[in-house]
Amino acid sequence: MKQPRAVIFDWDNTLVDSWGCIHEALNATMLHMGHPEWSLEETRARVALSLRDHFPILFGDRWMEARDVFYASFAAVHIERLKPLPGAAEMLRGLHEAGLYLAVVSNKNGAFLRREAEHLGWTPYFGRLVGATDAAQDKPSAAPVFMALEGSGIEPGEDVWFLGDAVVDMQCALATGCVPVLMREHRPGEGEFDAYPPKRHVIGCGEFAALVHELSVPISPI
Repeated sequence: MKQPRAVIFDWDNTLVDSWGCIHEALNATMLHMGHPEWSLEETRARVALSLRDHFPILFGDRWMEARDVFYASFAAVHIERLKPLPGAAEMLRGLHEAGLYLAVVSNKNGAFLRREAEHLGWTPYFGRLVGATDAAQDKPSAAPVFMALEGSGIEPGEDVWFLGDAVVDMQCALATGCVPVLMREHRPGEGEFDAYPPKRHVIGCGEFAALVHELSVPISPI
């Protein structure tokens, strides 16, 4: 691996912990729609696609009604519950100061995504913050990746790392020729990433920042 020119980040569970409010809003939607509630573990395991891709599967012809309930519930709590993951702010600041182009490709609604980034003071770090419905298709489509790099002068490929915590992130990276990097505390489950294997697994933001720094430091010959 060589040092990237650009890093594209997933958002939820990669840079911020917002699973609590996603779970709360989802269960409010389930109750409204007459569906059984999910446990937090089920929410973490099942939520990966964007709402416009996932809700028609869950709710059929009533998915737009469910969308409106979810958005109203989520909007009421997402800012006050928002928590950066440990080391995320320091990592972003360091990568930005090192001159890397940073962007986000998330399956969270784009308006919510940008509101959260602004609240955290992170907006200046990113060239683009691309959320669900911003591009013609959502992750794992290549469309949001091209949008995230637009204007940077950088094309998708080995110079671009895609950092995320889920299969959909690795799938999106590989579909665009970018380098897939898995970041999360627990190791991949058996067979979990067989179809879309990550190039590297790091535990958290500090370890990822150290990896990029390590690749940027030339090794003196013995």
